[in-house]
Amino acid sequence: MAVNAAQEWWQTAVIYEVYPRSFADASGDGIGDLAGVTSKLDYLANTLGVDAIWLCPFYPSPQVDFGYDVSDFTAVDPVFGTFGDFGTLVREAHGRGLRVIIDYIPNHSSDQHPWFTGSRSSLDHPKRDWYVWADPAPGGGPPSNWTSEMGGSAWQFDAATGQYYLRSFHPEQPDLNWRSAALRQAMLGVLEFWLGHGADGIRIDVAHMLAKHPEFADNPVREQPLRNFTDRQHPDFDRQEHLNDRLQPEVHEYLAMMRRVLDDWSARSGRKRVAMAEVEVMPWDRWSRFFGRRDDGVHLPFNFRLIEADWSPQALAASVEGQEAALPLGAWPNYVLQNHDRARLATRLGLRHVRNAAMLLLTLRGTPTLYYGEELGLADLPVGQERWLDPLGRDESRAPMPWTSEPGGGFGPLGVSSWLPPYPDLATVSVAAQLRDPGSVLNLYRGLITMRRSTPALLGGRYETVKAEDGCLCYLRSTDEQEVLVALNLGAESASIELPRPGRLLLDTSCHRRQAQRKRLDLPRYSGAIIELDPN
Repeated sequence: MAVNAAQEWWQTAVIYEVYPRSFADASGDGIGDLAGVTSKLDYLANTLGVDAIWLCPFYPSPQVDFGYDVSDFTAVDPVFGTFGDFGTLVREAHGRGLRVIIDYIPNHSSDQHPWFTGSRSSLDHPKRDWYVWADPAPGGGPPSNWTSEMGGSAWQFDAATGQYYLRSFHPEQPDLNWRSAALRQAMLGVLEFWLGHGADGIRIDVAHMLAKHPEFADNPVREQPLRNFTDRQHPDFDRQEHLNDRLQPEVHEYLAMMRRVLDDWSARSGRKRVAMAEVEVMPWDRWSRFFGRRDDGVHLPFNFRLIEADWSPQALAASVEGQEAALPLGAWPNYVLQNHDRARLATRLGLRHVRNAAMLLLTLRGTPTLYYGEELGLADLPVGQERWLDPLGRDESRAPMPWTSEPGGGFGPLGVSSWLPPYPDLATVSVAAQLRDPGSVLNLYRGLITMRRSTPALLGGRYETVKAEDGCLCYLRSTDEQEVLVALNLGAESASIELPRPGRLLLDTSCHRRQAQRKRLDLPRYSGAIIELDPN
């Protein structure tokens, strides 16, 4: 069945997040690189069947925040290869029909970036206002009570000039000042640069943080701190209402500037460029503004609600329905269950929920983004705090991708030690092992991606919740010509569901397909199924 020609490529795509450091090592130094990613494009395009890859940072960096502290926005860190390697990756990906989305990091740089070394050198340096500087508070100390994502004050004192600079993350990551016209021009130039070298789009890091209160007003303090954070960041985050250190109205102006650059390249090249954006969980009415007022925002502001939601039918249905209700006219939903900052799904929820999570993610209306290794059902790799390179321990969810069952997991040349140890159970979790097992998690993902692409109701059909109780979440995906029921039993007891009309099984979470027509669906615990209903 043909794809709806009215849909853009990014609406029908399955996007796959690649963490280059941990994906594949072609150079033999124990660290993944761009040539390693290129060597696995056949797996991504053909074996797994995704449509686009999002590359986490590969730019020069001191690696304080594993590449999100950039010291040169328009180069490739030698750890990851050469600029030629990036060109080869793009060319080879495009040859396989894969789009390449890069990480665009407009909120901060490394403190070793030449822009910042100039900015901090004197009060009257031409780039002084390229970063956020402020005098101490009247009584001394930080200019405001803003807290860092990593804990403690977001302000760092610089003795040489007697001012504080804002650093919303590590002290080595000073915030860029988008209120400076010269800085905006420079960062939009970075965007132009990578689009000119073949990037099909960008993922905008912490897009909600680009505009801060111009007078650095204090954030209100919460009377009762929040307690529902599942990521490893934000140790002080829940103690404040973050109203002034982010989400100022100008953020949408800055995103519109980026969108104009993307749209201009789309028009000139005839190839649509996409903007995704990291947007923290916030009320739906605020989140929806990131689409813009006149189609001038980002195409896909990440929706992290399923990561934060309780794993229950009621909470999941409320999250999906909340997004559907909040979407502006013509906007497109999106979903993500895991990324490089979060504990892996199998660790967060338990391995028994991995298959239902796969079916949920790939059958909802909207664009799904997968994190590398998610298709294998990987859990975090406990390496012990003494071996953490990331101070928050996020490297446990960034372990080397297990490709084979041989020593080292095929991550790099045989005998080379990887930057983190390999998974111990390679005989069962590796790509090679799971490809041999018809009922593996990997083969479930492959089946779901193939089915999604060939089933119009799943690719672009309407969404309707029909059941969210008794441990079961059931919803319809429908076009005028086709109606598909997705039934997920999230509970510890088996369930029996009466179908609205007779139908046939397309796929269940144990990878069974196309059994005889049925009127009732019996689901074992922690299992799901997709049923194509007979026409009315």
